[in-house]
Amino acid sequence: MTAETAGRRAVLIAGPTASGKSALALAIAERCDGVVINADSMQVYRELRILTARPSEEDEARAPHHLYGHVASGDGYTVARYLDDLEKVLVATAGRPAVIVGGTGLYFNAMTQGLSDVPPIDERVRAFWRERARTTSPASLHKELAVVDPVLHGRLHPNDTQRVLRALEVADSTGRPLSEWQEKRSRPLISGGPVAHVVMAPERDWLHARIEDRFHAMADGGGLEEARAFAALGLDPALPAMKAIGLPEMMAAARGEVSVRLAIDDAVTATRQYAKRQETWFRNQMPDWPRVDPAASRHFLAVVDDIAQRMK
Repeated sequence: MTAETAGRRAVLIAGPTASGKSALALAIAERCDGVVINADSMQVYRELRILTARPSEEDEARAPHHLYGHVASGDGYTVARYLDDLEKVLVATAGRPAVIVGGTGLYFNAMTQGLSDVPPIDERVRAFWRERARTTSPASLHKELAVVDPVLHGRLHPNDTQRVLRALEVADSTGRPLSEWQEKRSRPLISGGPVAHVVMAPERDWLHARIEDRFHAMADGGGLEEARAFAALGLDPALPAMKAIGLPEMMAAARGEVSVRLAIDDAVTATRQYAKRQETWFRNQMPDWPRVDPAASRHFLAVVDDIAQRMK
């Protein structure tokens, strides 16, 4: 935290995909002359506007939006880079409430609790583990983690390949387990000022229906063409952008490996599974954050009014 970010008025809006976070953020930003700042790890990628459900150009015209589509998909974007970018935006928009919205819990943890000061990873080490990830099962990688970082081995699910790889890279490159690095954190960027917290908590049936409707709209609105253009980039499969929910299924359809209908069905299923994991994470990591049901219109509007007044 710097002098420029200390005491910053902020609204933090988390929640599962398709839960109405962006609508709430925009409504609050309009009411309190705030700026909307992205906290979703997939919406940072330039080439994935449709399939990551980034705000429309019309929404972006209603209030300033930051950290959307500003990263090339070929870059390995990290939490540390996100914090650097977030700090620059907070400094540049000083004086206005920051409405920070997204579904990436690690971003919220890092901005409110600080980040471990892990040294840069040797590129040869990173390349080695990416290659291992292509040829080794997630369960085997998870077993290897038990040897070098038993603490994180116990915390991470075997299928959480990205975080398992990160822990293996850190241990290999620095000679110290990531769990040790995490014990020492930087000062948080969001601290000391008026801060409102919200977790979107829709009913399961409502969310499932919304996920299906939204993905069909994505497909009809150019999602297949976006997936085809993305596949043509020929990016490393281990890059974070390649794991955008629904992208692998739509790229398979773009290559003619499956029908578009089957790809959409599979993508909807994958999105619902992802939303469930997000809900579990927010329930465990943010138990004290107030919950909002986006389907309850009176409650939704009351939240907008209350938070907007607190931020003025």
